[in-house]
Order: sequence, then C-alpha cells, then structure tokens
Amino acid sequence: MPAVTTLADAVGARIGAALAATDAELARRYPGEPATRQPVHTVYVPADAFHAGTVRAWGDQALAALDAHAPDPAALGAVLGLDGALAADVYDRVRAKLRDEPVEDLRIDFEDGYGPRPDAEEDAAAVTAARTVTAAVADGTAPPFVGIRMKCMEAAVRERGIRTLDLFLTALLDGGALPTGLVLTLPKVTFPAQVAAMADLCEAFERAADLPEGRLGFEIQIETTQAILGPDGAATVPALIDAARGRATALHYGTFDYSAACGVSAAHQSPDHPAADHAKAVMQVAAAGTGVRLSDGSTNVLPVGSTTDVHSAWRLHYGLVRRSLARAYYQGWDMHPAHLPTRYAATYAFYREGLAATTARLAAYTTPSGAPTPAVLDEPATARALATHLLRGLDCGALTPTELPLPTPTLTTLATR
Repeated sequence: MPAVTTLADAVGARIGAALAATDAELARRYPGEPATRQPVHTVYVPADAFHAGTVRAWGDQALAALDAHAPDPAALGAVLGLDGALAADVYDRVRAKLRDEPVEDLRIDFEDGYGPRPDAEEDAAAVTAARTVTAAVADGTAPPFVGIRMKCMEAAVRERGIRTLDLFLTALLDGGALPTGLVLTLPKVTFPAQVAAMADLCEAFERAADLPEGRLGFEIQIETTQAILGPDGAATVPALIDAARGRATALHYGTFDYSAACGVSAAHQSPDHPAADHAKAVMQVAAAGTGVRLSDGSTNVLPVGSTTDVHSAWRLHYGLVRRSLARAYYQGWDMHPAHLPTRYAATYAFYREGLAATTARLAAYTTPSGAPTPAVLDEPATARALATHLLRGLDCGALTPTELPLPTPTLTTLATR
C-alpha cells in the first residue's frame, strides 16, 4: 500500500525556494573544519634573530634541556606525573620529534619581538627572511608552516607593516613560489575595518603578482578587548571573521596584550586566567563551523636555570598545554626552545591516554547492528569528534597509522574532512 501524505508537493518546493538563500549563506559562513593539518604550536622568532639554522638550533637546545634535566623516561615521568609505560612511550616520541621536526610552525616576527627599526634595516630583514625561507623550503629544512607577523594596521605603523609584507612576499616569489605552508599574522586587531583592510591588501597583491584569487590568507591575533566585545556590547569576533571575506585562517589569543588591556597585573597574566577563558570562549563559539582555527597563547615562565627551576616551569607549561587541549584549543605559542619538550609531551600524552577508549567507541559505532550494546552510545557528531581526535594525533606524530582502529581514509570520511 503506498504511503499517504496530506501536504501537496508544492508545499515542500515553496519552502525550499524560500530557504535557498539561507542554505547558500549557511554554506558560505559555516563550511566546517578544514581538511588540512593544524600545527600544535607556533614559535615566534624576532626577524633579526632568524637564520638558516634557527629550527635546528631550537631542536638541539630542546634536546639538550632534556639531557640535562630529564635524561630518561622515568625522570620526565616523575616531573610530569606520567606512569612508567606512558612515560616511556611519550619520551621516545618527544625525542624523535625534536630530532626530526622540532618546530611545526615558525613565525618570523616583525612586530613586538622586533620593534621599531630604521626603514632600511627592516627592508633588508624582510628580504633576507624571505630568501632564507626559500632556501629552507628547497633543502627540506623548513618547518611545515612558516611565515611572518607584520606590524598591525594602526596608523603609526600601518605603512611599515604593509611595506614589510610586500617585500617579504615579493622576495618569496622572486625565489620561485610561495611556500605551501605560508602563514601571515595580523596582530593587535581592534576593529573589523582593519581586518577588511588586510583582506584588501591580500587581494591587491594577488592581482599585482598574478596569483590565484584567495591564495593569501591570514591569522587574526586577538589581543585587544575590543576584538572580543564592541562598543555596542556585541561580540566582535564574528564581524572580524566576516570582514576577512574568507581569508581568515585562524584566531590566535594574545595572552599578555589582552591581559594587560583587562587590567590584569603582571604576576597573574596567564592563559588560564578567567579573563583569558572568557575571551577564548567567545572566540571558540564565534569560530565554530567557520573553518577558522583557534590557537591559545603562551606562558612567559621559561624553563631555564637550575633543574628545580626547569622542572617547575615544565610542570606549569605541561599543565597549561593539557588544559588547552581539553578545552579544544589544539595549538598554542612557545617562547623558548626548552618549552618544546613539554609541548610535545603534553600533546602526545593527551592523544595516547585516550587511544584505547577512542578506538573502542569508534569500533562500537561502526559495528553493524546486532552487536552487544556499547557502554557509550555515540551519535554521528561524536563519531566525527572521535575520528578528528585520532587524525590530529596522527598529524602531530602522537599516533601511527597502524594504531588507528580504521584506515585513515575511513577516519577522514567520518571526520568529514
């Protein structure tokens, strides 16, 4: 017997036509998570300190810190509270990472870390940085992601920032091509108009250099209170993303500028301060589904000095990184080579601790009906989160393909990458 309905087909067609513009707007604004790797951290190096051996030097200094202050898995486990088996697994992976790919994302800094310089000096530094990056890409020593942080769009430094970006990009093109992992960072954003100006700048460079439309994207640093809450009381972050016209790749929280803007005293400026949590919660909700990724800030407590001092700084950094990961901030800043051991230790422990449970839940989700009822009944949205979690672990080296419960293409499909 055929199914019987009450509504005429024309009703559904009329509703579909009425929602067509909404469907298009939904697809434009919320395309979902990018199908690409996200680095677990960003290392900022002042432009005048950047050289061909910077990445290797950071890795060597990080390894030296491990040798001096945690020379074996048991020592690192005791510092960070990792049990024997997990400590050994994490330790070996951290050493391998520091040897093979110590820095995932490098930002050559022409802003606060560089400061005001004579124009001729900054011109030369921008060109030198580009040539160094080109050479590193050619010889395979460049990190997967690399780029510059220019000066901001405020009037006092705007022309300088634009010129530095132009010189850097032009010199990259003179060397052959833009790196696949090129990243540009716009700091100290206050109003959406500044983001729109950066989008205009990228568009103008693409036209002048005959680049494909949309080739240049940029990160927005959230360092001012106005970037979170506007003068009308509305959240500003959605307007910043919208002003980028599809070019915003990430939102990076700036711990110290934002904390200072909120009046937080220097001793309490940290990524886990309530003011930071509020800002990052707004960023997270505004960016959800847009394809714009999130990065936490940094700690300025450096792992230097005596072994006691280093261990104290490592415990702090490890705890902050684990806290960020649990709150779905999968990237952060690192300010010193000795931060790298705990960056990777925290990241690897995070993904490896939950591997058995994640594997079991995905296996239960993908098992045909009729199997025993699982302890946790997951829906498609949670299955996406489980698959994405495993793929992130694979991207950073915490996991290997043979440890995954499903083939990588299947996980990618589940994650809708």
